[in-house]
Parts: sequence; C-alpha cells; structure tokens
Amino acid sequence: MIRVDSLHKHFGGLRAVDNATLEIQQGAITGLIGPNGAGKTTLFNVIAGVYTPTSGHIYLDGEDITGLPPHQLFAKGLIRTFQIAHEFSSLTVRENFMMVPGMQSGERLMSAWLRRAAMRRQERHIRDQAQQVIEFLHLAQVADELAGNLSGGQKKLLELGRTMMTDAKVVLLDEVGAGVNRTLLNDIGDAIIRLNRERGYTFCMIEHDMAFITRLCDPVIVMAEGSVLTEGSAAEVKADERVIEAYLGRGLKNKPAASVQASSAQASSVSQAQPA
Repeated sequence: MIRVDSLHKHFGGLRAVDNATLEIQQGAITGLIGPNGAGKTTLFNVIAGVYTPTSGHIYLDGEDITGLPPHQLFAKGLIRTFQIAHEFSSLTVRENFMMVPGMQSGERLMSAWLRRAAMRRQERHIRDQAQQVIEFLHLAQVADELAGNLSGGQKKLLELGRTMMTDAKVVLLDEVGAGVNRTLLNDIGDAIIRLNRERGYTFCMIEHDMAFITRLCDPVIVMAEGSVLTEGSAAEVKADERVIEAYLGRGLKNKPAASVQASSAQASSVSQAQPA
C-alpha cells in the first residue's frame, strides 16, 4: 500500500531520515519501532505530507505522492493520527466526528440558501455515520460530552474514530498507546484489530509498548539513526542482537538474559514517557 524508496529528510546537518526504504503491505498492521531519535515520527511526517523530503520517493498504492500536502493525501485515503491527540475541545465527541467528511454542502453559502433539503439529508447521513462510529468504539456514554473533557485514552479513541469517518486506505498511528491506561489500551487494540479484519484498514503504528506491538503487529520494522535496521515478526526483532544493541547499548550484548530483559523493561518504560 505504501512504498518508501531511499528517503532522506535533513534539517541542516541533522539527517533525521537517512536513506530509509520500506514497504507497508495492504491489509497488514505494521509496527514501527526504534529508540528515541531514530526518525520514526519524522518518517511519518514526510509520508503524511507535513514535511517535504530532501530526496527519495513515496508511493501510495502505486502512485507517486512525494511532496503532496496533507489535504491532498487525506483525499486519497492516507490518514495520520498524532501522539498528542488533536481534538476540537469545544465540540462534542459526536460533533468531532461529524466535521471530518470533506465537501459538506453546508460549508457552501449558496447550498445553505438554495439547497437546504439536500443539505439536511447529507447532515442526517453524516450524523448516522457518526453514531455508527460511536457504537463501534463504545463511546455512547460520552457521545455528547465536550471532547476537551475526555481522558487521554478516550481522546485516542476519538482520534481513531475520526479515521472511520473517511474512506481511509492506510492509517498512520503515532504512539496510540502513549499515556493510556491498560484497560483503554486493550479497547484501542480491539478496535484496531476489528477495523483491520472487518473493514480492511491498513495500519502502520509507531509504538514503544512491545506487548502491544506483539499483540497487533506483523511485520515489525525497526529504525535506528534514521534508517531501517531490520524487519520481521515481533519475536524475531526482539531476539535480534542489533535491535537489543540499538535500544540498550553495546554493553548489554554479553549480559545474562535475565539482566537484558530487566534492562529492556526499564528502557521501554522510560521511552514511553519520551517523544519518538
């Protein structure tokens, strides 16, 4: 679904993404992991049109989309969520969903004057679609609550729900589990799996919680220093010495397994509190 070919993104002398090449297969839930500063979020921002690449190419379903702005990529079905939720805090959950679809007739002054019946029909359709999303994500109890009053985990569900109000081909999830309690994280994971299996969504997700990655993702792509280090199943990448070294440092390569596991858990808990 997405192919990234020899991608570079430089900020002056900083090579945030450095010759990255990878593929996100249609219908997969692909994990993207790596230590802080590996270039994961920058890669997402380049794919989603927030940044223009220094060089290289990005393809969506075979079409070269390199350098296209976010609104054009949105229209093509490439959707991106953020580590910090970007809800419209003064609107309700239902209203947050309803404002997502583009080209609504009520946004045009002439339609509001001359095509009021058509405008009302479209609004009813969008309201019904929003209600389906609310029920799918079990958000009925907060449907008419201001989005700014939601918990962190509920805001992540809201972000996920807004992708359901579009004809999404691929969704880039940036640390959907960051700051979310375990119960809500399980709910988010269940929703992602259902969207993948029942609606055919293709996902690529940045995440530090390896238990969450292991549950949802196959394959898992590992980045380090702006480049792709390796790719494989969650079990394969967790056992790869290069991945252990990239996360934990060279000094742990020869430590006993129990010590490495303890250090891995400590590094994971620290990295969850820091930006990608």
